[in-house]
Amino acid sequence: MKTVLQRVSQAAVSVEGKLISEIGKGLVVLVGVEQGDSEKDATYLAEKILHLRIFEDEAGKMNLSLLDVHGSLLVVSQFTLLGDCRKGRRPSFTKAAEPELARYLYEFFIEELKRGGLPVATGIFQAHMTVQIFNDGPVTLILDSRS
Repeated sequence: MKTVLQRVSQAAVSVEGKLISEIGKGLVVLVGVEQGDSEKDATYLAEKILHLRIFEDEAGKMNLSLLDVHGSLLVVSQFTLLGDCRKGRRPSFTKAAEPELARYLYEFFIEELKRGGLPVATGIFQAHMTVQIFNDGPVTLILDSRS
């Protein structure tokens, strides 16, 4: 399971011009589910994301977690994170999980994040979305449950 985290001052998701979800200070989490991923991968990443110290303290050092700052999460499924661009000119998505497994693990991942007690907003699985991200810092990190 792969995620891209972006620390944001605000973010929103729209589908067909209609606002679906929005958050203030927190994290946007783009999620790609790979073949062979399991609940264990989702639980590991959720726990890591909630406790990762990437928010600044009063001294300006990244020393606070999302839990510490009482931030929000916006979770968006993005199978293109699994695109392999090494060969040819078009990405291959053969490593992406089948939609049924991907949906299940995406929803399981969201539930694991909610266990942290913070607000969790989402996109719509398999929808064409417009994601508006106000990256704060900018701070962008990649987490892979297999690395």
